Parts: sequence; C-alpha cells; structure tokens
Amino acid sequence: MTQDAPGGPATRNEDEQDDHRVDDQNVKSARAEQDPPGVDGVREDATEGPERAEARLEKAVRAAEQALIEFEIAVETFRVEVENFSRLHHQRLGPMYSRLDELDALIAEARAARSGDPEDLRKAREARAIVMPMPGVEELFHSWIDSEGLSPEAAAMLTDRPVQPPKRVRPTDEARRLYRELARKAHPDLAQEDKERARRDEFITRVNAAYGRGDEALLRELTREWEAGPAPEEAPLGEAEELYARLEWLARRKELLTVVAQGLEESAIGAMLRMAPDDPDRLLEEIAEQLLAQVAEREAELAGLVQ
Repeated sequence: MTQDAPGGPATRNEDEQDDHRVDDQNVKSARAEQDPPGVDGVREDATEGPERAEARLEKAVRAAEQALIEFEIAVETFRVEVENFSRLHHQRLGPMYSRLDELDALIAEARAARSGDPEDLRKAREARAIVMPMPGVEELFHSWIDSEGLSPEAAAMLTDRPVQPPKRVRPTDEARRLYRELARKAHPDLAQEDKERARRDEFITRVNAAYGRGDEALLRELTREWEAGPAPEEAPLGEAEELYARLEWLARRKELLTVVAQGLEESAIGAMLRMAPDDPDRLLEEIAEQLLAQVAEREAELAGLVQ
C-alpha cells in the first residue's frame, strides 16, 4: 500500500488517528513475540509439542501482520495530509509570499536610493534577485497535471472558468473510516500467493487514490466491489522456517516504513502539520492572517521611505 509513499506518523487507534506522532506500540508488542527470547523460546522449549509451538509462532505472525497494516494505514493517512497541505499552502499562500518578497525588494531599493551606501546597494540587488526567479519546468507544472491531463484548477484557469476552492487538507472522518476498513481487508501484505498479491496491489492503489482525493462515494463503491469479489482466503502459513522468514520480512518492512514516516514528520510541511494536528485547515488560515499582517507592515514601512 505505502511501499512507495513518503511515510508519515505512527500507529494510532481509530479514535486517535488525528495525532501525528509515531506510536508503534502495536508493532513493538508484535515484535516482542518475534524476537528472542519469545520466538526462540517457542523453538527451544522441549515441554511443548511441535504443533503448539508452531501455533504460537503463527499467532505471532498474524499479530505482526496486523500491527504492520495499522502502521501502514497511519503512514498513508499522514502522507495524504502532508501532500494536501503542501498543495493548499502553495495555492493559498504563494501570492502572499511573492508580495512580501516584492515589498522587501522595494524597501531595500528605497533605502539604497536614500543612503547611496554600497552595502545598502548590495542588499537591494540581493533582494531584487529573490523576486520572481525563473521557474523550472517542474515548478511551472507542479500540481497542474494529473493522471488524466491537466488538473481541474489548471483547466479552469486556461478556459477562464472560475477556479474551484482548493480541497481541505484532511479527508472527512467518513472517508478516513472507509479507507481504514478497506486497507485492513484488502492489504497486499495479507496475501501469500503472487496472483492474490497482484490483485490486492491493484485494488489498494485505487483505494489510495480515492482516499487522497477524499472521494467518499468512490470509497463506498470500492467497498461494495471488494465485498462482491472472490471471498478472501487467509493463506495457511507453512512450517516453522517459513514462519520465521515471514516474521523477518515483516520486521524489515516495518523498519523501511519507519524511515519513510520519519522523513515525512521531519519535513517542513510535516513540522507545520504537527503544530495543529487537530485542525490543519485552520492552520492555513492562521498563517494567512500572519502574512497579511506582515504585508501591511511592509507597505507602511515602504510608504514612510518613499515620502
């Protein structure tokens, strides 16, 4: 599900999904059954029969699978919020940042004109160089092209139609609920056969895309599609060596996800989201208010310099 996703927060239960903190208690509890002395105890305890030992090991594998899925759900949830916040931050606040850069350049130029000081002239040139740098191709078309061509916002701007307000940072609670249920049922890590894994990979990719757009209707449709499809079979786990190999694979996957999650949390946008984990949409409004105040201050300062 999130193998290619830049990851996010942590394992959270259904009532705590809004917290952007890595809390992998479930993963740790599962790992406690994976690592010595737990797993080794299963292998070495001569008082237990081989059937009971393998049953305990299989139980540990199932617990680790579920813990990993919960962790991946949390990572994907946070990844979507980071991407949405980044996009909305650029759409809503980009013009304000540009206005501040222009005002800074004008103020520096006005000071240099009044003083004639070489240092002031240097600062004025540097401030002007920041304004309107030549964008690269990727920057020009960032968020303008989706899988079907131009994004709705770009198409509207090119055809003079009104641009729709940007979507909220976080999908609705209902969209998040539907997404979590689908991810738990259809997660590719639950498949043992290559054919079944490929089917789940294709399906969960569509689920992730629908969740990223906050499309509740499509998530409900995907729920019906999954329920109407072939009954998912829980593949029987094999001998002890295969069980140990499965545990090791789950542990490695969790470590990779942890790196992804840390990368998201430590990013600039991730850090901003942690400032307002309960209402990231409101955070954008607060930042906009602060930028507007800064613009007013710069304009007053410039007016004083040019009088």
